[in-house]
Amino acid sequence: MGLLKQDLVLWLLGVLFLSTLLLCRADVHYYEFFVRETNFTSLCNTTKSMLVVNGSYPGPEIRVHRKDTVYVNVHNQGNYGLTIHWHGVKQPRNPWSDGPEFVTQCPIQPGTNFTYEVILSDEIGTLWWHAHSDWTRGSVHGAFVILPAENETYPFPTPDADQTIILQSWYNRDYKEIIDEATSNGTAAPASDAYAINGHLGDTYACANETLFRMQVDYQKTYLLRIINAAMNEPKFFAIANHSLTVVAQDASYVQSFTNDYIFISPGQTMDVLVFANQNMGQYYMATRPFSDSGAPPRNNITRGVFQYTSSVGGLNASLITLPAMTDSDAAANFTRRIKNSNVTQNPPMKVPKHIDRRVYIAIATNILPCDNCPNQDFRFAASLNNVSFDFPQIDILQAYYNRSIRGVFTKDFPLQPPVFYNFTGDLAGLNRVANPGTKAVVLNYGEAVEIVLQTTNFGAGGGHPIHLHGFSFYWVGTGSGNFNNVTDPRSYNLVDPPLINTVHVPVEGWVAVRFYANNPGVWFMHCHYERHSSWGMDTVFIVKNGTTVETSILPPPASGMPRCPGT
Repeated sequence: MGLLKQDLVLWLLGVLFLSTLLLCRADVHYYEFFVRETNFTSLCNTTKSMLVVNGSYPGPEIRVHRKDTVYVNVHNQGNYGLTIHWHGVKQPRNPWSDGPEFVTQCPIQPGTNFTYEVILSDEIGTLWWHAHSDWTRGSVHGAFVILPAENETYPFPTPDADQTIILQSWYNRDYKEIIDEATSNGTAAPASDAYAINGHLGDTYACANETLFRMQVDYQKTYLLRIINAAMNEPKFFAIANHSLTVVAQDASYVQSFTNDYIFISPGQTMDVLVFANQNMGQYYMATRPFSDSGAPPRNNITRGVFQYTSSVGGLNASLITLPAMTDSDAAANFTRRIKNSNVTQNPPMKVPKHIDRRVYIAIATNILPCDNCPNQDFRFAASLNNVSFDFPQIDILQAYYNRSIRGVFTKDFPLQPPVFYNFTGDLAGLNRVANPGTKAVVLNYGEAVEIVLQTTNFGAGGGHPIHLHGFSFYWVGTGSGNFNNVTDPRSYNLVDPPLINTVHVPVEGWVAVRFYANNPGVWFMHCHYERHSSWGMDTVFIVKNGTTVETSILPPPASGMPRCPGT
């Protein structure tokens, strides 16, 4: 009997072990990305060569499960160097594969390849990948879908199907040519020529050859829309005529679901949205238009696709579209304030820092810098954080930090507050707009509780800014108008259910506060996701030092090596 009991115990332990393996199983996936120039014709028969991945615009979708690992071998068959960033993937301890050019790696040169190791942790839902070199992300991007792990469910009824919706900017010229010319002249790059939904420009540009993106649906079915704002410089409103949208996730984290007629989504952000096909069978427009709170507004065009019921023959009625006006700041604010963290088991446990070790107060500005070589003026447009206009080095910061022996690449003295305090949101006429170029980093100790307050200013065209932090999701705990008051404003913080996101829209003439724990060692980029501002210098770097154990320290670089830096 004793032997039988022992055998039974061993059998039960074996079953428990195997069950644990099944619950925790994570798969490994392999993708091949071939980046090359491909001709595309659009916008009234305008043909241009565009750098894309595997011949498609947008690029291929990565579809995996939570906690999987993904290897992506990027073959650069284009004409210039580039890198790829896995937007919103935290890459625990693995900054080597994060991707921002000259921050964590040097570019993959033409004729060479590099394999990224993309390590997933607690992300769930929709993220995306994109180039992180110059303006190349305008055409080099795609969806990164993270499904629930095996034996894990959605915190809402399982949808019948899902559909990725990528909102894009379209330029008739080459993206790199546009930014190279603007940089050389010291001027602002032009506004986009049009907008697209999944590569389709729609039917609003008076071009007979344009195609509409069509999503076919069945009556009484529920669909999960995975919406990505991949636009270069434009926040977007998005709606489907006569249908309500239920938001269930943002930036790969579940939120308390709420229903609205439209969504507001900034560049870099992702949203998971449920739509129920419960209207009279027919064809309904889906539509997007830009939002602007800046003195330099984008092109105010609406781009449309079609939400089409199976076997329907009804016509399309543009009058049913209910998008807010381009300058409707109230519509943007009313939407974003409804986003709250959801305390569901599928989300990581809510750990909002209550006691702060490190505070960083950042004034965001557009500026100028002297320019001796600009053809028509003696200055060039610039941007800054705390009046430091980020100057990209020619050796990546991660390599210099990790190797220690490489000096002169960056300094560790990014100012933790603005060098001069003024009425940031008032009339700034007469104040000095000249920034200071530099490659400065903020150094954090492992495990520190960090608060960053981001303050917009009225320099230049003013306006809001979508700020993205690599390597982390942060809790968006506060927002307000005017100048941040460090005594009274923290009283309004939401420390109960703040959204856990990776890209936050800082409102015009206002501020936001975010908090996180510095528990991911490495070199991590923070920047405005308006491409024109990032290229002007609205960027900085956070370096999180190693902890005291191997498990809290940066992983070693890949054995196969990193892309070589120019001139090395």
